[in-house]
Amino acid sequence: MRCSGHQSPAIHLAGDDPQGAEDVAAAAAAGAGLQLHVLGVEDARTNAAEADIFVTLWEREAMLLPAALLVQCGDTAPHDHVQRLAERVSSPLLIASRDAVALRRRTLNYEVLKPDASEQKRLWSVAIGTDNVGFDEALDGVVGQFRLSTQAILAAGAAVKERVAAGEPLPAAVRNACRHSGRRKLDDLAECIATLATWDDLVLPEAQVSALRQIAAQVRRCARVYEDWGFGRRNGRGLGVAALFCGGSGTGKTLAAEVLASELGLDLYRIDLSSVVSKYIGETEKNLRRVFDAAEDGGAILLFDEADALFGKRSDVKDSHDRYANIEVSYLLQRMEAHRGLAVLTTNLKSALDPSFQRRLRFIVHFPFPDARQREAIWRRSFPAVAPTSGLDFSKLARLNVAGGSVRNIALNAAFLAADGGEPIAMHHLLAAAQAEGAKIERQLSDAETRGWT
Repeated sequence: MRCSGHQSPAIHLAGDDPQGAEDVAAAAAAGAGLQLHVLGVEDARTNAAEADIFVTLWEREAMLLPAALLVQCGDTAPHDHVQRLAERVSSPLLIASRDAVALRRRTLNYEVLKPDASEQKRLWSVAIGTDNVGFDEALDGVVGQFRLSTQAILAAGAAVKERVAAGEPLPAAVRNACRHSGRRKLDDLAECIATLATWDDLVLPEAQVSALRQIAAQVRRCARVYEDWGFGRRNGRGLGVAALFCGGSGTGKTLAAEVLASELGLDLYRIDLSSVVSKYIGETEKNLRRVFDAAEDGGAILLFDEADALFGKRSDVKDSHDRYANIEVSYLLQRMEAHRGLAVLTTNLKSALDPSFQRRLRFIVHFPFPDARQREAIWRRSFPAVAPTSGLDFSKLARLNVAGGSVRNIALNAAFLAADGGEPIAMHHLLAAAQAEGAKIERQLSDAETRGWT
C-alpha cells in the first residue's frame, strides 16, 4: 500500500460484500504496518472548505500514526464528494463500493464478493462445528437459498448455538438464524406476509400442483445442481427461479405463493409497487436493486402482485418519460434474469406482460376458475373444524359461481353474522354474506345459484 511517489495509488474494492471489503482492507493495512480508519460515505459529504480542513488534518494523522483511510460506500454509489476527496488525499487510500469509481489518480481494482456455496459451507463449519448431527443436511438448503457474508455467517453461527442450546433442532436453528439475519434489510422495503397455508389448502388441478412442487424442488436443490453438479459454472445467468402465476382474481395465486414459502421455510415479501416505482430518473432501478439484493441475502421469496403494472409491455418512445420507462423495464428484465432466489409474479392478464419478459420465466402456471367440484372442495376447506355449523349443504353452495377468494370471504362474513346472533353458521348466514359479496363485486346472484339455500 506504500508508494515511493508523491501520491499512493488508490485501491478500489468492488463487489457485493461491503463487510468483506472492510475485512480485506484491515488485513492489507495490517500487513503494511498501517492503522486503518474508516470514513462512511455520508460523512464524506462536505463542502469545499470542510474538505480542505479534513484533508489537511488527515494527512498529518496518516503520517504520524501511520495510517490508511477506507471510504466505505456500502451499497451506495460513490458520489462526487468521494471522488473529490480521493483526488486530494495523497496518503494510502482505499474505496469500498459496489459500483465503479472514476479517478484521475492511479487506481488498483480488486473484487470482493460474498462467499460461494462451497466457501459458505467451510465458514459454517468454523462457526458451529461439524460434529453436529444433521449439519450437512441443514447446510444443503441454506447455502443455496441465502447469500450471507463471512461476518453474517459467523454472527448467525453464534445465534445457531444459542438456539440449539435452547432445544431447537439444528436444521431449523440454522434456517431461522439466516432468516432473522436477512429480515432487517427487507422489512424497510416490502411487506412480510404470514405463511400459514399448506398444500391441503390448495384446490387446483393436478398439473398446477405438480408445477408448484417442481418450483419448490428447484429452489430446495439449487446448490446441489448449480454447485455440486457444475451447472452454475456453465452459465451465471438465470440461476434463480422466476415464476408467473396468471389467472382471474381469487383463483389462488397469492395462496400458492404462501404455500411455497411455508414448504421451503422461507419468508414471503410482497413488493409494494408504489414504494418501488419513482418519478425520478434512475430511482426505480435503485429501489429494485435494493429489493433483489436484500432478498438474495435473506433467502426471501419476492411476490410481485399485479405484475403487469411494473412488468408491462414497453411502449413506443414518444417523449423522455417513455424512454426512461422503457429503461426501467429493461433493467428489470436483466435483474430478474440475474436474481438467484425465487420471484413470484401474479397477474390477471398475462397478455399485458412484455413478451421478452415471459421468455425469461422458468415457470408459467395458469390458475383456472374453479369448476363445481373444486368449488365444493374449497367450501369444505373454508370452515375450521372447531367452527360451529348447522345444516351446511356444500353441493348447493358449490353452485355459486365465484372464485375461491370470494368463497373464503363469504364463509368468514357468515361466521361473523352467526357469532353476532349467537348461532352456529347456517345456510341463511351464508346467503346474506353471499349477497353482500355480490354487491361488493357488482354482480347479481342468480336464483339458480342460491336456490334451496334456505
